Amino acid sequence: MKSEGKYELEEFIGRMKEHRARHTELITVYVPAGFDINLITKQLESEKSTSTNIKSTATRKNVRDALESLIRVCKGMKNTPENGVALFAGNVSKIEGQDDFITEIFEPPEELGVRLYRCDQTFVLDPLDDILEIKEFYGLVVIDRKEASIGLLVGKKIKVLQKFDSGVPGKTHKGGQSAQRYVRIRENMAKEFFRRVAETMKTEFFSMKNLKGILVGGPGPTKEDFLKEGQLVTALKNKVLAVKDLGYADEHGLELLVEFSQDVLAEQEIIYEKKILENFFNMLGKERDKTAYGVKDVEKAIEYGAVEILLLSKKLDRKEIKKFEGKAKDTSVNVELISVDTEEGQQFWNLGGVGAVLRFKI
Repeated sequence: MKSEGKYELEEFIGRMKEHRARHTELITVYVPAGFDINLITKQLESEKSTSTNIKSTATRKNVRDALESLIRVCKGMKNTPENGVALFAGNVSKIEGQDDFITEIFEPPEELGVRLYRCDQTFVLDPLDDILEIKEFYGLVVIDRKEASIGLLVGKKIKVLQKFDSGVPGKTHKGGQSAQRYVRIRENMAKEFFRRVAETMKTEFFSMKNLKGILVGGPGPTKEDFLKEGQLVTALKNKVLAVKDLGYADEHGLELLVEFSQDVLAEQEIIYEKKILENFFNMLGKERDKTAYGVKDVEKAIEYGAVEILLLSKKLDRKEIKKFEGKAKDTSVNVELISVDTEEGQQFWNLGGVGAVLRFKI
C-alpha cells in the first residue's frame, strides 16, 4: 500500500472510531470487490422493511433514515468500485433528540474481501483495520535435531510451507570406539539435515520480492549450528532478523517464534522510516543541491519535475498534505509520510516537515 493511501485509511478509521450512537442505530455495510451492488440494494431495502419492528420511535426513525441514505448511494452506483466499498450512515449526535446525520462512502486502497451488514452503536471498522496490517512477508524457521518447520508470516497470519523429519537417531549409551563412530554418523546426518532445510529455504524465500526478513528459532545451540553448518546462502543469512530460543520445532514452534519476535517485528516500520530519513539527512549534508526542504523550495522542485521522493510529516495540516500529494501524483513522485515517533522524525518536523530527494540538481 502506498504511504498516502495508508495515511488516508488511518485518518478515516480514526475519525470514524470517534462516533458512538446513543442507541443501536449506526449502519455499516461492506461490499467486497466484484460483488453485485444491486444485491446490496435489495438487502438494505429488506432491512428497511424489518426496521418497522423497532419499538423506539426515535431509534426506528434514525435506522430508517440511515438505510434510505445508503439505498440512494447504492442505486447511484452502476458497479461496485474496483477494490470494493465501505458504507456508513447514522445519527452520531451526542445529544438526545438532536440530529447530526452522516453518510460516508470509503473506497479502500486495497481489495476488500468482506461482505457485511451491521446495525450497532458504533461503526464496524475491523475489516479496514485488517487492511492496515503489514503485508510484507517474514520467513519463519524453527529447527531442532529431530524436525523442522518452515513458514511464512503474512500480516498476523502464519502459513506453514514445509515440515521435515531429520531421521537423525537419538544418542547411544554404549561406550568405546563404536560410540565415537556413532557420534560422527549422527553429526554428519545432522549437517545433511541442516543443508536440506537451508536448500528448501532458498527455494521458498530467495525470489520472494516482499520478504522483509527471516526469524529463526529452536532449542539450545541447534539453531546456531544450523546457521553455521547449513550452508545457507549469504543473501538469506543476511536477512535473519532474530534468533530465538524455543522448545518446539513444529507448527506450535512457528507460533511461539512469532510471539517471541513481536519486538523485532514492531521495529521494522520504524527501521524503514529511519532509513528514508537517514538517506535524506546524509544527502542534505553531502549533496545539498540534490535535496530540497521547506514548502517553497519543494514546490519549486516539483514544478521542475526534479523530485524523486517527497517526504511529508504526518504532523502537517491535512490540507497541506493533500495539496502536496496532488502535486506528486501529477509528476509520478513517490510520497513517504513520516511520523514523529522517532528522534529523526521529530528532527524532520523541526526542519519544516516538507522535504525531497531530487533526481537532478536545479
